[in-house]
Amino acid sequence: MNDNEPSLEQPAAATPASPPTTAPSASPNWERSAIEKWMDATLAEQRSARRWKYGLRTAWLVFLVALVWLGMDRGGVHNADITRPHTAVVEIKGEISSTSEANAELIVSSMRSAFEDEGAQAVVLLVNSPGGSPVQAGIINDEIRRLKVLHKKPVYVVVEETCASAAYYIAVAADQIFVDKASVVGSIGVLMDGFGFTGLMDKLGVERRLMTAGQNKGFLDPFSPQTEKQREFAQAMLNQIHQQFIGAVKAGRGDRLKETPETFSGLFWTGDQAVQMGLADQLGNLDFVAREIVKAPEIIDYTRRDNVAERLVKRFGASMGESMAQALRTAPALR
Repeated sequence: MNDNEPSLEQPAAATPASPPTTAPSASPNWERSAIEKWMDATLAEQRSARRWKYGLRTAWLVFLVALVWLGMDRGGVHNADITRPHTAVVEIKGEISSTSEANAELIVSSMRSAFEDEGAQAVVLLVNSPGGSPVQAGIINDEIRRLKVLHKKPVYVVVEETCASAAYYIAVAADQIFVDKASVVGSIGVLMDGFGFTGLMDKLGVERRLMTAGQNKGFLDPFSPQTEKQREFAQAMLNQIHQQFIGAVKAGRGDRLKETPETFSGLFWTGDQAVQMGLADQLGNLDFVAREIVKAPEIIDYTRRDNVAERLVKRFGASMGESMAQALRTAPALR
Protein backbone atom coordinates (compact mmCIF):
# COMPACT_ATOMS: atom_id res chain seq x y z
CA MET A 1 0.00 0.00 0.00
CA ASN A 2 1.23 3.37 -0.94
CA ASP A 3 1.98 5.65 1.96
CA ASN A 4 0.37 8.49 0.07
CA GLU A 5 -2.86 6.57 -0.42
CA PRO A 6 -5.34 7.13 2.31
CA SER A 7 -6.07 4.16 4.42
CA LEU A 8 -9.59 2.82 4.33
CA GLU A 9 -9.33 1.88 7.99
CA GLN A 10 -8.75 5.47 9.01
CA PRO A 11 -12.09 6.82 10.30
CA ALA A 12 -13.63 9.88 8.77
CA ALA A 13 -13.90 11.18 12.28
CA ALA A 14 -10.33 12.14 11.99
CA THR A 15 -11.73 15.45 10.79
CA PRO A 16 -12.69 17.42 13.95
CA ALA A 17 -16.46 17.17 14.57
CA SER A 18 -18.42 20.42 14.88
CA PRO A 19 -20.04 21.00 18.29
CA PRO A 20 -23.77 20.40 18.64
CA THR A 21 -25.73 23.40 17.36
CA THR A 22 -29.18 22.69 18.77
CA ALA A 23 -28.83 24.00 22.33
CA PRO A 24 -26.67 27.05 21.70
CA SER A 25 -28.73 28.24 18.69
CA ALA A 26 -32.11 27.55 20.42
CA SER A 27 -31.32 29.43 23.61
CA PRO A 28 -31.17 32.97 22.16
CA ASN A 29 -34.26 32.33 20.00
CA TRP A 30 -36.25 31.20 23.05
CA GLU A 31 -35.32 34.21 25.09
CA ARG A 32 -36.16 36.55 22.25
CA SER A 33 -39.53 34.86 21.71
CA ALA A 34 -40.36 35.08 25.42
CA ILE A 35 -39.42 38.77 25.54
CA GLU A 36 -41.54 39.49 22.48
CA LYS A 37 -44.53 37.70 23.98
CA TRP A 38 -44.12 39.57 27.28
CA MET A 39 -43.89 42.89 25.45
CA ASP A 40 -46.98 42.05 23.36
CA ALA A 41 -48.93 41.13 26.52
CA THR A 42 -47.79 44.31 28.28
CA LEU A 43 -48.79 46.48 25.34
CA ALA A 44 -52.17 44.75 25.11
CA GLU A 45 -52.74 45.29 28.83
CA GLN A 46 -51.81 48.97 28.53
CA ARG A 47 -54.14 49.41 25.56
CA SER A 48 -56.95 47.73 27.53
CA ALA A 49 -56.28 49.96 30.54
CA ARG A 50 -56.37 53.06 28.32
CA ARG A 51 -59.65 51.95 26.77
CA TRP A 52 -61.15 51.47 30.25
CA LYS A 53 -59.85 54.86 31.36
CA TYR A 54 -61.22 56.64 28.32
CA GLY A 55 -64.46 54.69 28.60
CA LEU A 56 -64.91 55.64 32.26
CA ARG A 57 -64.14 59.28 31.52
CA THR A 58 -66.66 59.27 28.71
CA ALA A 59 -69.27 57.61 30.94
CA TRP A 60 -68.71 60.21 33.69
CA LEU A 61 -68.95 63.01 31.14
CA VAL A 62 -72.23 61.63 29.80
CA PHE A 63 -73.48 61.22 33.39
CA LEU A 64 -72.60 64.82 34.29
CA VAL A 65 -74.18 66.16 31.12
CA ALA A 66 -77.33 64.17 31.91
CA LEU A 67 -77.39 65.58 35.45
CA VAL A 68 -77.07 69.13 34.16
CA TRP A 69 -79.82 68.53 31.61
CA LEU A 70 -82.09 66.90 34.16
CA GLY A 71 -81.22 69.62 36.65
CA MET A 72 -82.88 72.12 34.35
CA ASP A 73 -86.08 70.06 34.37
CA ARG A 74 -88.13 70.33 37.56
CA GLY A 75 -91.37 68.97 36.19
CA GLY A 76 -94.46 71.01 35.54
CA VAL A 77 -95.73 72.37 32.25
CA HIS A 78 -94.32 70.70 29.13
CA ASN A 79 -95.18 71.76 25.58
CA ALA A 80 -98.54 73.17 26.67
CA ASP A 81 -100.24 76.23 25.22
CA ILE A 82 -100.73 78.16 28.44
CA THR A 83 -102.50 81.01 26.66
CA ARG A 84 -105.58 78.90 25.89
CA PRO A 85 -108.26 78.69 28.60
CA HIS A 86 -107.45 75.75 30.86
CA THR A 87 -107.65 74.43 34.39
CA ALA A 88 -104.32 74.61 36.21
CA VAL A 89 -103.51 71.69 38.51
CA VAL A 90 -100.97 71.44 41.32
CA GLU A 91 -100.54 68.10 43.05
CA ILE A 92 -100.03 67.73 46.81
CA LYS A 93 -99.25 64.08 47.42
CA GLY A 94 -97.57 62.19 50.23
CA GLU A 95 -96.27 63.46 53.54
CA ILE A 96 -96.01 67.22 53.80
CA SER A 97 -92.54 68.13 55.00
CA SER A 98 -89.54 70.21 54.06
CA THR A 99 -87.67 67.10 52.84
CA SER A 100 -90.44 65.56 50.72
CA GLU A 101 -91.77 66.59 47.31
CA ALA A 102 -94.86 67.94 49.10
CA ASN A 103 -92.96 70.87 50.57
CA ALA A 104 -93.88 74.53 50.72
CA GLU A 105 -91.11 75.67 48.37
CA LEU A 106 -92.16 73.47 45.44
CA ILE A 107 -95.90 73.80 46.00
CA VAL A 108 -95.84 77.59 46.37
CA SER A 109 -93.64 77.91 43.28
CA SER A 110 -96.06 75.71 41.33
CA MET A 111 -99.07 77.76 42.45
CA ARG A 112 -97.44 81.05 41.51
CA SER A 113 -96.76 79.78 37.99
CA ALA A 114 -100.36 78.58 37.69
CA PHE A 115 -101.86 81.84 38.93
CA GLU A 116 -99.65 83.99 36.70
CA ASP A 117 -100.50 82.24 33.41
CA GLU A 118 -103.24 84.18 31.63
CA GLY A 119 -104.93 81.04 30.29
CA ALA A 120 -105.45 79.50 33.73
CA GLN A 121 -109.10 80.05 34.61
CA ALA A 122 -108.72 78.53 38.08
CA VAL A 123 -106.19 76.60 40.15
CA VAL A 124 -107.03 73.13 41.41
CA LEU A 125 -105.02 71.52 44.19
CA LEU A 126 -105.16 67.76 43.72
CA VAL A 127 -104.65 66.41 47.23
CA ASN A 128 -103.79 62.93 48.46
CA SER A 129 -101.90 63.31 51.73
CA PRO A 130 -102.16 62.10 55.34
CA GLY A 131 -100.65 65.34 56.64
CA GLY A 132 -97.29 66.32 58.04
CA SER A 133 -95.64 69.56 59.09
CA PRO A 134 -97.84 72.38 60.45
CA VAL A 135 -95.20 74.91 59.41
CA GLN A 136 -95.16 73.80 55.77
CA ALA A 137 -98.96 73.64 55.74
CA GLY A 138 -99.25 77.11 57.25
CA ILE A 139 -96.92 78.61 54.64
CA ILE A 140 -98.97 77.09 51.81
CA ASN A 141 -102.28 78.15 53.40
CA ASP A 142 -101.09 81.76 53.70
CA GLU A 143 -99.84 81.81 50.11
CA ILE A 144 -103.12 80.46 48.72
CA ARG A 145 -104.99 83.32 50.38
CA ARG A 146 -102.54 85.91 49.09
CA LEU A 147 -102.55 84.61 45.50
CA LYS A 148 -106.35 84.46 45.36
CA VAL A 149 -106.60 88.14 46.22
CA LEU A 150 -103.71 89.16 43.99
CA HIS A 151 -104.82 87.36 40.81
CA LYS A 152 -108.60 87.25 41.32
CA LYS A 153 -108.76 83.55 40.42
CA PRO A 154 -110.63 80.85 42.31
CA VAL A 155 -108.88 77.94 43.99
CA TYR A 156 -110.45 74.51 44.36
CA VAL A 157 -109.29 71.41 46.18
CA VAL A 158 -110.02 67.95 44.80
CA VAL A 159 -109.40 65.16 47.29
CA GLU A 160 -108.44 61.69 46.10
CA GLU A 161 -107.95 59.09 48.85
CA THR A 162 -106.91 61.25 51.82
CA CYS A 163 -106.93 64.86 52.94
CA ALA A 164 -106.11 64.74 56.63
CA SER A 165 -104.42 66.87 59.25
CA ALA A 166 -101.86 69.24 57.63
CA ALA A 167 -103.29 68.46 54.18
CA TYR A 168 -106.70 69.63 55.39
CA TYR A 169 -104.99 72.69 56.91
CA ILE A 170 -103.99 73.57 53.33
CA ALA A 171 -107.35 72.64 51.82
CA VAL A 172 -109.43 75.02 53.94
CA ALA A 173 -107.81 78.00 52.19
CA ALA A 174 -109.55 76.99 48.94
CA ASP A 175 -112.88 78.38 47.76
CA GLN A 176 -114.43 74.91 47.58
CA ILE A 177 -113.40 71.37 48.51
CA PHE A 178 -114.49 68.41 46.38
CA VAL A 179 -114.20 64.84 47.64
CA ASP A 180 -114.98 61.30 46.66
CA LYS A 181 -117.63 59.62 48.78
CA ALA A 182 -114.99 57.24 50.18
CA SER A 183 -112.24 59.83 50.72
CA VAL A 184 -110.80 60.24 54.23
CA VAL A 185 -111.11 63.84 55.45
CA GLY A 186 -110.40 65.65 58.70
CA SER A 187 -108.10 64.70 61.58
CA ILE A 188 -108.02 68.27 62.85
CA GLY A 189 -105.53 67.80 65.63
CA VAL A 190 -101.86 67.85 66.57
CA LEU A 191 -99.59 65.15 67.87
CA MET A 192 -96.06 64.86 69.18
CA ASP A 193 -94.73 61.35 69.09
CA GLY A 194 -91.61 59.76 70.50
CA PHE A 195 -90.30 56.96 72.71
CA GLY A 196 -89.17 56.62 76.31
CA PHE A 197 -86.56 54.00 77.22
CA THR A 198 -85.86 54.86 80.83
CA GLY A 199 -87.60 51.75 82.26
CA LEU A 200 -85.77 49.44 79.89
CA MET A 201 -82.46 51.12 80.70
CA ASP A 202 -83.04 50.55 84.42
CA LYS A 203 -83.66 46.85 83.84
CA LEU A 204 -80.54 46.53 81.70
CA GLY A 205 -78.42 48.52 84.12
CA VAL A 206 -77.64 51.19 81.53
CA GLU A 207 -76.84 54.68 82.78
CA ARG A 208 -77.68 57.70 80.64
CA ARG A 209 -74.90 60.30 80.76
CA LEU A 210 -76.43 63.42 79.21
CA MET A 211 -74.77 66.76 79.81
CA THR A 212 -76.73 69.95 79.15
CA ALA A 213 -76.55 73.66 79.90
CA GLY A 214 -80.09 74.55 80.93
CA GLN A 215 -82.25 72.30 83.10
CA ASN A 216 -84.85 71.66 80.38
CA LYS A 217 -82.50 71.39 77.41
CA GLY A 218 -82.82 67.61 77.21
CA PHE A 219 -86.46 67.15 78.15
CA LEU A 220 -87.35 65.58 74.79
CA ASP A 221 -84.48 63.11 75.07
CA PRO A 222 -86.06 59.59 74.90
CA PHE A 223 -83.42 58.20 77.27
CA SER A 224 -84.13 60.68 80.05
CA PRO A 225 -87.17 60.83 82.35
CA GLN A 226 -89.80 63.52 81.71
CA THR A 227 -91.07 65.63 84.55
CA GLU A 228 -94.67 66.74 84.95
CA LYS A 229 -93.66 70.35 84.35
CA GLN A 230 -92.02 69.40 81.06
CA ARG A 231 -95.07 67.40 79.98
CA GLU A 232 -97.34 70.36 80.71
CA PHE A 233 -95.07 72.65 78.72
CA ALA A 234 -95.18 70.35 75.68
CA GLN A 235 -98.96 69.99 75.97
CA ALA A 236 -99.40 73.77 76.08
CA MET A 237 -97.37 74.08 72.89
CA LEU A 238 -99.50 71.43 71.16
CA ASN A 239 -102.68 73.17 72.29
CA GLN A 240 -101.47 76.45 70.82
CA ILE A 241 -100.72 74.86 67.44
CA HIS A 242 -104.11 73.12 67.58
CA GLN A 243 -105.83 76.47 68.08
CA GLN A 244 -103.98 77.85 65.06
CA PHE A 245 -105.30 74.90 63.05
CA ILE A 246 -108.84 75.42 64.32
CA GLY A 247 -108.65 79.12 63.48
CA ALA A 248 -107.59 78.32 59.91
CA VAL A 249 -110.48 75.86 59.50
CA LYS A 250 -113.07 78.30 60.82
CA ALA A 251 -111.71 81.14 58.67
CA GLY A 252 -111.71 78.97 55.56
CA ARG A 253 -115.01 77.15 55.97
CA GLY A 254 -116.99 79.96 57.62
CA ASP A 255 -120.75 79.39 57.89
CA ARG A 256 -120.52 76.16 55.91
CA LEU A 257 -118.94 74.41 58.90
CA LYS A 258 -121.42 72.54 61.07
CA GLU A 259 -119.35 72.36 64.23
CA THR A 260 -119.86 69.58 66.77
CA PRO A 261 -117.89 68.60 69.88
CA GLU A 262 -116.01 66.07 67.73
CA THR A 263 -115.16 68.34 64.82
CA PHE A 264 -111.78 69.37 66.20
CA SER A 265 -111.09 66.21 68.21
CA GLY A 266 -108.72 64.64 65.69
CA LEU A 267 -111.30 62.24 64.24
CA PHE A 268 -111.62 61.78 60.50
CA TRP A 269 -114.60 61.00 58.28
CA THR A 270 -115.56 59.73 54.85
CA GLY A 271 -116.17 62.13 52.00
CA ASP A 272 -119.94 61.76 52.35
CA GLN A 273 -119.76 62.58 56.05
CA ALA A 274 -117.39 65.48 55.42
CA VAL A 275 -119.91 67.09 53.05
CA GLN A 276 -122.68 66.70 55.63
CA MET A 277 -120.47 68.26 58.34
CA GLY A 278 -119.41 71.18 56.15
CA LEU A 279 -115.79 70.06 56.03
CA ALA A 280 -116.19 69.67 52.24
CA ASP A 281 -118.60 71.14 49.71
CA GLN A 282 -119.64 68.36 47.36
CA LEU A 283 -118.66 65.17 45.62
CA GLY A 284 -116.56 65.48 42.47
CA ASN A 285 -113.30 64.54 40.81
CA LEU A 286 -110.77 66.56 38.83
CA ASP A 287 -112.45 66.16 35.45
CA PHE A 288 -115.81 67.15 36.93
CA VAL A 289 -114.39 70.31 38.48
CA ALA A 290 -112.53 71.31 35.30
CA ARG A 291 -115.55 70.65 33.08
CA GLU A 292 -118.52 71.74 35.22
CA ILE A 293 -117.12 74.22 37.74
CA VAL A 294 -114.21 75.94 36.00
CA LYS A 295 -115.73 75.50 32.52
CA ALA A 296 -112.25 74.81 31.13
CA PRO A 297 -111.99 71.07 30.48
CA GLU A 298 -108.37 71.21 29.31
CA ILE A 299 -106.14 70.37 32.28
CA ILE A 300 -102.50 71.48 32.55
CA ASP A 301 -100.27 70.20 35.35
CA TYR A 302 -98.06 72.87 36.92
CA THR A 303 -96.60 70.66 39.64
CA ARG A 304 -92.89 71.15 40.18
CA ARG A 305 -90.99 68.13 41.43
CA ASP A 306 -87.47 67.33 42.56
CA ASN A 307 -85.44 66.44 39.50
CA VAL A 308 -83.18 63.40 39.29
CA ALA A 309 -80.06 65.40 40.15
CA GLU A 310 -81.62 66.80 43.31
CA ARG A 311 -82.81 63.37 44.41
CA LEU A 312 -79.30 61.98 43.93
CA VAL A 313 -77.80 64.81 45.96
CA LYS A 314 -80.30 64.22 48.75
CA ARG A 315 -79.53 60.52 48.80
CA PHE A 316 -75.78 61.06 48.87
CA GLY A 317 -76.17 63.66 51.59
CA ALA A 318 -78.37 61.55 53.82
CA SER A 319 -76.72 60.37 57.02
CA MET A 320 -76.56 56.74 58.11
CA GLY A 321 -78.68 57.51 61.15
CA GLU A 322 -81.56 59.15 59.29
CA SER A 323 -83.98 56.28 59.83
CA MET A 324 -83.15 56.18 63.54
CA ALA A 325 -83.64 59.92 63.83
CA GLN A 326 -87.02 59.70 62.09
CA ALA A 327 -88.14 56.92 64.42
CA LEU A 328 -87.23 59.00 67.47
CA ARG A 329 -88.19 62.46 66.24
CA THR A 330 -90.36 64.47 68.58
CA ALA A 331 -91.11 67.62 66.60
CA PRO A 332 -94.83 68.49 66.52
CA ALA A 333 -96.55 67.14 63.42
CA LEU A 334 -100.05 67.61 62.02
CA ARG A 335 -100.96 64.24 60.57
